[in-house]
Amino acid sequence: MSQENIQDSLLRFMTCGSVDDGKSTLIGRLLFDTKTILTDTLTQIEKTSKKRGMTAVDLSLITDGLQAEREQGITIDVAYRYFSTGTRKYIIADAPGHEQYTRNMVTAASTAHLAIILIDARKGVLTQTRRHSFLAKLVGIPHIVVAINKMDLIDYDESKYKAICESYKAFAKEIKLSENRTIEFVPMSALNGDMIVDRGESIKWYKGPTLLDILEKTTADYAGKDKDFRFPVQFVCRPHASDDHNLHDYRGFMGRIESGSISVGDEITVLPSQYKSKIKSIQLGDTELKKAISEQSVTILLEDEIDISRGDMIIKSDDAIEPTRSINAMVCWLSETPMASSRTYLIRHTSRESKAKLDKIDFKVNIETLAHESISNLSMNDIAQVTFKLAQPIMADPYQNNRSTGAFIIIDESTYHTVGAGMIA
Repeated sequence: MSQENIQDSLLRFMTCGSVDDGKSTLIGRLLFDTKTILTDTLTQIEKTSKKRGMTAVDLSLITDGLQAEREQGITIDVAYRYFSTGTRKYIIADAPGHEQYTRNMVTAASTAHLAIILIDARKGVLTQTRRHSFLAKLVGIPHIVVAINKMDLIDYDESKYKAICESYKAFAKEIKLSENRTIEFVPMSALNGDMIVDRGESIKWYKGPTLLDILEKTTADYAGKDKDFRFPVQFVCRPHASDDHNLHDYRGFMGRIESGSISVGDEITVLPSQYKSKIKSIQLGDTELKKAISEQSVTILLEDEIDISRGDMIIKSDDAIEPTRSINAMVCWLSETPMASSRTYLIRHTSRESKAKLDKIDFKVNIETLAHESISNLSMNDIAQVTFKLAQPIMADPYQNNRSTGAFIIIDESTYHTVGAGMIA
């Protein structure tokens, strides 16, 4: 299988939406109907379901693994599950619906190729539906599936389904969600299994694909391979203690290619120092490569002895990117402690860290009205455009151009907790 086909065979997707929309049940149904649940797991959830007095298996228990989740019947942490069909492999992220756990949803969204946004057919589009849709746009998820769940509770009413679709389309138009991404709508009942894997007998008026049909045909081809070469250095390999005398002068720069490709002989520039050299060798384990592409973790050797350390970035010499000590970004604040302009934070961007101070908050986005509001600090789950001043320069691209080098996290310097996630404008 070619490298391109390998990248396209794995689809990472997430479920999100408001609380009690049936996200965990949907994933449980998907795993159950594709026959990818282990027998001992199924036996355990059958026992738990009986203890609760249920006549049928509670499929949400497959993903709600924490004791607190099972006791409360909610999702708190992001639950990852793996399954495969005869066509491709999948990694599912079940994101929590409660507002206080929105930060966990951001974690799941950062690597997703597709987002399934669930809507309770009885309730329609809610605030958390809007928030998760806005975050899906913000982090650049290229494919959106709007799943209108619990259709069985409204007697599979086609008119109510269409009304919800029109309501969501109006909101999607407001936030420009359909730009550069696909949006599909599916009516379903996760509890009964209608339109998940099998079509069922209850929604015959719907002629579109089932959820699994959509997942099977969605491309997961990573757009980064066609972008400019970006190689943040993670480690400088100097094996002085090796018994092999040939390795005494070995100096390899190890890291992951975040975008683009590189070949032996290419001219490169190291940032922020601006030193230049050429690629002498590319190594993947014990294998010598002539060319390496995005998402490969490799060791690069240069023709010249250059002072390079962790956090530096190697790019091609004809690429245009300048180190900067100021970044303007959309930030999702994840901490219960509000952001304070008096505090110093750490910005972690690729493999580089820098101390940072809040320079200004341009505006906060009101999820209900989409209006830009003036505020003095950020509270948990706020989304705002802010500017940071950095002590050390970083090498960043706009997030819409490069998800890997356009994203960063904000760390509390005193507790070392992650308190925010940002996408560079």
